[in-house]
Amino acid sequence: MAAVAGKPIDLHTWSTPNGWKIPIMLEECGLPYRVVPVNIGKGEQMAPEFLKISPNNKIPAIVDPDGPGGEPIAIFESGAILQYLGRKTGCLYPADERARVAVDQWLFWQVGGFGPILGQTHHFKIYAPEKIPYAIDRFEAEARRLYGVLDGQLDGRDYIAGDYSIADIATLTWAKFHGKQGIDLSGFANVRRWLDTVLARPAVQRGLAAV
Repeated sequence: MAAVAGKPIDLHTWSTPNGWKIPIMLEECGLPYRVVPVNIGKGEQMAPEFLKISPNNKIPAIVDPDGPGGEPIAIFESGAILQYLGRKTGCLYPADERARVAVDQWLFWQVGGFGPILGQTHHFKIYAPEKIPYAIDRFEAEARRLYGVLDGQLDGRDYIAGDYSIADIATLTWAKFHGKQGIDLSGFANVRRWLDTVLARPAVQRGLAAV
C-alpha cells in the first residue's frame, strides 16, 4: 500500500510477539511511524513517562499526533490499537458489520486466549527458573487445543476471517514461535499453509524487522 502522508505515529514497543503486531499493521497500511524502543528486559516499561501512555505497563502502545478531531491520542493494548488503525485507514478491518464481527471474534480469541496461553507456555517451558511438569503439560495441552481450533477455522479459508485482516496479524506473531511452544505443525496443515503465506508478505517482513 502506498505511504500515507502525515505526522509519524510514535510506536512504543519491543521485540516480542505482541510488540511486532503494530509495526506489521503500520507497514501494511502504509502509515508513517517512529519506533520508540521500550526495553522490557531493563524494566523501561515501568518508567513514569511510559505509564502515562500505557497504565498497565505493557507494550505495545502508540501516540498518534493526528487522532480523532485532529488531536493527539495515546492507545495501549494491541487489539485496541489494531482496531483503531483499521478504522483510521480502512485497512484490513472491514466496514461491513457482519464481516467486522467475523474479524472481531477472532481478534478477541487471540488476545484473550491464544496469546496468553502461548505466553504461559513460553514462560514455563523456557524462562521459569524451576521446570514444573504440571504447568508445562497443562499449557502445552491447551496450546495444542487452540492450534486445533485455528486449524479448523482455516480449513477451506485462505485467512482466519475470510480476507486477510487484523485477526491474521494478531495471530501470526504468536504462531511464528510454534516450536518454542512444543507444537509440531505437521499435525496442523492448514495452520502451516496459512503461516507460510502471511510470513511471506513484504509488509510482515518489514514489520518484524522494524524492532
